[in-house]
Amino acid sequence: MTPLPAQAQVRAEAPAAQADAAFATLPGRWVRPDGGYVINIKRVDASGKLDAAYANPNPLPFARAEAAWDGKTIKLFFELRAGGYNGSTYTLAYDPAADVLKGVYYQAVAQQKFDVFFTRAK
Repeated sequence: MTPLPAQAQVRAEAPAAQADAAFATLPGRWVRPDGGYVINIKRVDASGKLDAAYANPNPLPFARAEAAWDGKTIKLFFELRAGGYNGSTYTLAYDPAADVLKGVYYQAVAQQKFDVFFTRAK
Protein backbone atom coordinates (compact mmCIF):
# COMPACT_ATOMS: atom_id res chain seq x y z
CA MET A 1 0.00 0.00 0.00
CA THR A 2 1.37 3.41 -0.98
CA PRO A 3 1.51 5.94 1.88
CA LEU A 4 -0.64 9.02 1.53
CA PRO A 5 1.12 12.25 0.57
CA ALA A 6 1.55 14.63 3.50
CA GLN A 7 -1.20 16.95 2.21
CA ALA A 8 -3.73 14.10 2.04
CA GLN A 9 -2.81 13.01 5.56
CA VAL A 10 -3.45 16.53 6.88
CA ARG A 11 -6.82 16.65 5.11
CA ALA A 12 -7.76 13.21 6.49
CA GLU A 13 -6.94 14.34 10.03
CA ALA A 14 -8.82 17.64 9.75
CA PRO A 15 -12.36 16.24 10.31
CA ALA A 16 -11.23 14.48 13.50
CA ALA A 17 -9.58 17.68 14.73
CA GLN A 18 -12.73 19.66 13.91
CA ALA A 19 -14.85 17.11 15.79
CA ASP A 20 -12.56 17.34 18.82
CA ALA A 21 -12.73 21.15 18.75
CA ALA A 22 -16.53 21.14 18.45
CA PHE A 23 -16.93 18.53 21.19
CA ALA A 24 -14.64 20.68 23.37
CA THR A 25 -17.44 23.29 23.53
CA LEU A 26 -19.78 20.84 25.31
CA PRO A 27 -18.30 20.61 28.84
CA GLY A 28 -20.06 22.76 31.39
CA ARG A 29 -23.07 22.95 33.65
CA TRP A 30 -26.30 22.96 31.63
CA VAL A 31 -29.53 23.98 33.41
CA ARG A 32 -33.10 23.28 32.32
CA PRO A 33 -34.92 26.52 33.23
CA ASP A 34 -38.35 24.90 33.65
CA GLY A 35 -37.33 22.88 36.69
CA GLY A 36 -33.72 23.41 37.60
CA TYR A 37 -32.64 20.01 36.28
CA VAL A 38 -28.92 19.97 35.52
CA ILE A 39 -26.68 18.10 33.11
CA ASN A 40 -23.05 18.47 34.11
CA ILE A 41 -20.69 17.52 31.28
CA LYS A 42 -17.17 17.12 32.64
CA ARG A 43 -15.40 15.75 29.56
CA VAL A 44 -15.99 14.39 26.10
CA ASP A 45 -13.54 12.14 24.29
CA ALA A 46 -12.84 12.07 20.55
CA SER A 47 -15.34 9.22 20.05
CA GLY A 48 -18.12 11.31 21.64
CA LYS A 49 -18.33 9.46 24.97
CA LEU A 50 -19.39 11.96 27.62
CA ASP A 51 -18.31 12.00 31.25
CA ALA A 52 -21.56 13.51 32.51
CA ALA A 53 -24.02 13.41 35.41
CA TYR A 54 -27.60 14.51 36.02
CA ALA A 55 -29.09 16.33 38.99
CA ASN A 56 -32.75 16.81 39.92
CA PRO A 57 -31.39 18.29 42.39
CA ASN A 58 -29.77 15.07 43.70
CA PRO A 59 -26.99 13.70 41.48
CA LEU A 60 -27.72 10.65 39.33
CA PRO A 61 -25.41 8.84 36.92
CA PHE A 62 -26.28 8.42 33.26
CA ALA A 63 -26.43 4.84 31.98
CA ARG A 64 -25.40 6.24 28.58
CA ALA A 65 -24.09 9.67 27.62
CA GLU A 66 -22.75 10.31 24.15
CA ALA A 67 -22.35 12.94 21.45
CA ALA A 68 -22.19 12.39 17.70
CA TRP A 69 -22.32 14.35 14.50
CA ASP A 70 -25.55 14.28 12.48
CA GLY A 71 -24.64 16.24 9.37
CA LYS A 72 -23.46 19.61 10.70
CA THR A 73 -25.23 19.23 14.06
CA ILE A 74 -23.87 17.78 17.29
CA LYS A 75 -26.50 15.46 18.76
CA LEU A 76 -26.36 14.33 22.37
CA PHE A 77 -28.07 11.31 23.90
CA PHE A 78 -28.45 10.69 27.63
CA GLU A 79 -30.14 7.69 29.26
CA LEU A 80 -31.14 7.50 32.93
CA ARG A 81 -31.76 4.20 34.72
CA ALA A 82 -31.20 5.21 38.35
CA GLY A 83 -33.54 6.85 40.83
CA GLY A 84 -36.81 5.65 39.32
CA TYR A 85 -36.11 7.06 35.84
CA ASN A 86 -36.19 3.54 34.32
CA GLY A 87 -34.90 4.34 30.83
CA SER A 88 -35.90 7.98 30.52
CA THR A 89 -33.84 9.76 27.87
CA TYR A 90 -32.78 13.16 26.62
CA THR A 91 -32.16 13.49 22.88
CA LEU A 92 -30.66 16.94 22.38
CA ALA A 93 -28.91 19.01 19.73
CA TYR A 94 -26.28 21.64 20.42
CA ASP A 95 -27.11 25.09 18.98
CA PRO A 96 -23.77 26.93 18.88
CA ALA A 97 -25.32 30.30 17.92
CA ALA A 98 -27.48 30.35 21.08
CA ASP A 99 -25.17 28.11 23.17
CA VAL A 100 -28.10 25.89 24.20
CA LEU A 101 -28.93 22.19 24.17
CA LYS A 102 -32.47 21.62 22.89
CA GLY A 103 -34.55 18.61 22.06
CA VAL A 104 -36.84 16.02 23.63
CA TYR A 105 -37.07 14.48 27.08
CA TYR A 106 -38.75 11.07 27.08
CA GLN A 107 -40.21 10.25 30.51
CA ALA A 108 -40.22 6.45 30.35
CA VAL A 109 -42.42 5.77 33.39
CA ALA A 110 -45.26 7.98 32.09
CA GLN A 111 -44.35 7.25 28.43
CA GLN A 112 -44.53 10.96 27.58
CA LYS A 113 -42.30 13.25 25.51
CA PHE A 114 -41.55 16.87 26.33
CA ASP A 115 -39.74 19.56 24.34
CA VAL A 116 -36.93 20.89 26.54
CA PHE A 117 -33.83 23.03 26.44
CA PHE A 118 -30.80 23.59 28.64
CA THR A 119 -28.82 26.81 28.95
CA ARG A 120 -25.19 26.93 29.97
CA ALA A 121 -24.73 28.19 33.54
CA LYS A 122 -22.34 31.13 33.54
